[in-house]
Amino acid sequence: MRPVRVMQSFRAPRPTTNPYITQLDAALAAEPSVEHLRFDWRTAIVGRYDVFHWHWPEGKLEGTTWWKAAAKHALVAAILVRHRLSRVVVVRTVHNVELPDVPRVSRWLLVRVDRSTDHRIVLNETTELPPEQPRTTILHGHYRDWFARYARDERVPGRAGYFGGVRRYKSVGDLVRAYREARALRDDLSLEIGGRPSSAELETSLRAETADLPGVELTLRFLQDDELVALASRSQLVVLAYRFMHNSGSVLAALSLDRPVLVPRNAVNEALAKEVGDEWVLMFDDRLTGERLVGALAEAAAIPEGARPDLSRREWTDAGAAHARAYRTALAGRRSRRRAGREGAA
Repeated sequence: MRPVRVMQSFRAPRPTTNPYITQLDAALAAEPSVEHLRFDWRTAIVGRYDVFHWHWPEGKLEGTTWWKAAAKHALVAAILVRHRLSRVVVVRTVHNVELPDVPRVSRWLLVRVDRSTDHRIVLNETTELPPEQPRTTILHGHYRDWFARYARDERVPGRAGYFGGVRRYKSVGDLVRAYREARALRDDLSLEIGGRPSSAELETSLRAETADLPGVELTLRFLQDDELVALASRSQLVVLAYRFMHNSGSVLAALSLDRPVLVPRNAVNEALAKEVGDEWVLMFDDRLTGERLVGALAEAAAIPEGARPDLSRREWTDAGAAHARAYRTALAGRRSRRRAGREGAA
């Protein structure tokens, strides 16, 4: 049986590439039943491949100028036409269940990407999709091996940490407000926030909100991996005060560094707590409060130094083979749907 020829929507990884993509790239390159193709526009539009695999398709629409963005929109439209007119099977990993907040034309194209998808890969077992949409579950892999090369800092008692993109939906402002309330209850707490703000306005707002707060450290730029490891390992608790959370690489990054997380209560996080250990996934209801932050820090302090969450279901060793099975399932499903369509028309 010849390998399945699969083009990914990502290019060769760079130092700033999401480690999930970098590790997936390596796993697919090592999988003998897959011919792994990294993305390029020409091959995507006119080249030969069996499967096209989308990750974060909105990234393909971005440009540093309006005309570059317009060109990207036209190229993505050409890819969609190519897929519609050919036998290429389209797979998409459901990194986010909601469409991003983008302009109308971009949203129109993203809806077309979704409608063109033959098979979906979901990263947790609680992702809800319409029953008619074929899917395969491949759990989001951990980052233990990825972070093993970096030195860790000593844990600082009473320190809450946040890392990742600073965006409004991630509610870093809610974390700052909860920290302000928590300092009124315990004056030995500290807070460290690291990550690139999505806008200058958001950065200005965050600096203003924390200007009079003691114990706050801000590093408002992209964090290199060694800086992320240092920030997370210094934290007694990693706090992600998102208003909505589904798949979070930051949660897996913190757990991979043996740090508990405080996250919103939902089905995804409740399932994760059962999987890795309740003491590692602490939750809050509605919006984070200072009282809950203080309580969670006390719970985190009770975890013995050297303890580790159970991430045994999230090894990367089977990721390549699991994706290969998903691709073959998608190909078989597309063939059976076409056969059923021909029989129905006869």
